[in-house]
Amino acid sequence: MLRAYSAEAVRSAEAALMATLDDGELMARAAWGLAEVCRARLRDGGGNRVVVLAGPGNNGADALYAASHLADDGADCVALQGSWPLAIGDTASWAAAGVRVLGPDEDWSSALAGADLVVDGILGIGGRPGLPDEAVAWVDALPPDAYVVAVDLPSGQDPAGEAVADGGVFADETVTFGVAKPVHVLPATQASVGRLTIVDIGIELDGAPEVERLDFADVARFWPVPHASDDKYSRGVLGVVAGGEDYTGAPVLCCTAAVGAGLGMLRYVGTAAPTALVRAAVPEAVIGDGRVQAWVVGPGLDTASRAAGSKAQLDVARAALASDLPVLVDAGGLDLVHDRRDAPTLLTPHAGELARLLSRLEGADAAEVTREQVQAAPLAHARRAARLTGATVLLKGATTLVVPPEGPVRSQDDAPPWLATAGAGDVLAGVCGALLAAGLSPVDAGSLGALVHGVAADRANPGGPVRALAVAHAIPGTVAHLLTR
Repeated sequence: MLRAYSAEAVRSAEAALMATLDDGELMARAAWGLAEVCRARLRDGGGNRVVVLAGPGNNGADALYAASHLADDGADCVALQGSWPLAIGDTASWAAAGVRVLGPDEDWSSALAGADLVVDGILGIGGRPGLPDEAVAWVDALPPDAYVVAVDLPSGQDPAGEAVADGGVFADETVTFGVAKPVHVLPATQASVGRLTIVDIGIELDGAPEVERLDFADVARFWPVPHASDDKYSRGVLGVVAGGEDYTGAPVLCCTAAVGAGLGMLRYVGTAAPTALVRAAVPEAVIGDGRVQAWVVGPGLDTASRAAGSKAQLDVARAALASDLPVLVDAGGLDLVHDRRDAPTLLTPHAGELARLLSRLEGADAAEVTREQVQAAPLAHARRAARLTGATVLLKGATTLVVPPEGPVRSQDDAPPWLATAGAGDVLAGVCGALLAAGLSPVDAGSLGALVHGVAADRANPGGPVRALAVAHAIPGTVAHLLTR
């Protein structure tokens, strides 16, 4: 599991470690690790010109020291200095170390235009979003074919990872020290990070992280694997209330994924047309209400439908929400969420659905929430919904957030862009619902389900387009692959 810690926690751990080391030792470790990564990238690209964007803080110092190591290897190293003093040393001392420093009044643009590798050391994790004016000019002039390595974080991005920042560096790779930080793994900023490389410099953190990310090895740790003594009831019975006469495909996708995830038994409640399709596509399903251990409510559900059987279906959905059983609420089922639930609850909206849910729950006196606002600050809006409802909120997107009312957030980035297709959310609901029925907590069911869902999409057609039904059919093989890899 990847754990990301706040800037405050990291600075505290660094201070504790520095108290046990000789002066400059911790920075020397960081600079050497950064230089090692840059050496590898120069070898990969066959380049020799390195340009450092040297800020006034420790990141600027790390970048300058790393450049001096690269200069020892024969690289042509230049550093750009703004109107601020260098973080450490002076122009003469760095020239002696093989790094030519260009001030703001010198011709830095020609040097930058010829860069093979650019080291972004402008700002650190203690900074605010946004860039100094001089640095904006540097970033605007970055050559498109240069490989950009950010030190600790892409400068100008939000260190907390909570909001999309105007401008800022978009790196090919970010080298951070000791542990990941929220900026590296949260959806608002992750796209700017590029490849994440963590250099071990001896920092140890014992407290709770801000953000967690499950990796492939965690599947074996969390996935409910049956024992010889298990039967279909002990493995989990899931009830699915989904679909309607106008939305017949969602329950097929949801139920197919749920039984493929290893569910013991599935009960489906729907109107006539989707029921016939579920009978044909998922012959394991038991049709009708009955005793279950968890519910999925909402994929393809039209709460305003007046078709035959719709009222009875909605009655079961409302009874599920009023019960003390775990419930996953998706799509149309979100319209039935009005109050807090004490029982385990997982809400699975996309950005538009979350905006509508918050606008309705916060009432007419509050400003309407828009999809764009949710996309600009996804974590903040998911937290609002979690606190209002008492539920864990799985906010779907290129990076999936799983946000409990309290405790660390989970952030999963396992799916190819091809998964942005109709029906993918119905498949995810089935997988997560099966895990809820097996007894997992909403946060574990949501993050583990998102991981397997994303990997299944990639395995269904590696590198190419994929339909939701193919993802559902790939779930069993994906689980087996991840359990035995």
